Amino acid sequence: MMALGMDHGPWAACVARLRGRSHWASVLFGFVMALAGTNAAHAGHELDGRDLVAGKTLYADNCAACHGADLEGAPDWQVPDENGVLPAPPHDETGHTWHHSNVQNFDYTKLGGAKIVERMGLSSFTSGMPGFEGQLTDDEIWNILAFIHSNWPEDIQALHQTRNPPHE
Repeated sequence: MMALGMDHGPWAACVARLRGRSHWASVLFGFVMALAGTNAAHAGHELDGRDLVAGKTLYADNCAACHGADLEGAPDWQVPDENGVLPAPPHDETGHTWHHSNVQNFDYTKLGGAKIVERMGLSSFTSGMPGFEGQLTDDEIWNILAFIHSNWPEDIQALHQTRNPPHE
């Protein structure tokens, strides 16, 4: 994966406006835009054919402690804690996971929030999301994401597919 390189190109003005701001929604917007610039392959079908049973087990073992056994997220997940860190968001249809592409969700899970925020050059946002690189294989991360996706209502799944450009 290439470096995000957000100091030039179409995202430079957006990132410049975000630097130094403390409003978490602006940071999350910047995160989404930054990951849209990665050169990893995207498509809705990255989740097709995944092992949902393994994904469910892996989610329970690695994600549920923060994101909830039923994908419900932490209470008051939109309100930063005393250290300015947002609690873990839900992965059900009430959260924002489905707003992001498969690759964005994969990168955030693999690399962790701190690495993504650092690559964006933002100092006003602290992510509590750990990276799972070295703990989970790429296939295990995809299985978790497929499990999460499989729990969304059909209309949310259809909306999520629009976040994933097809392979050429």
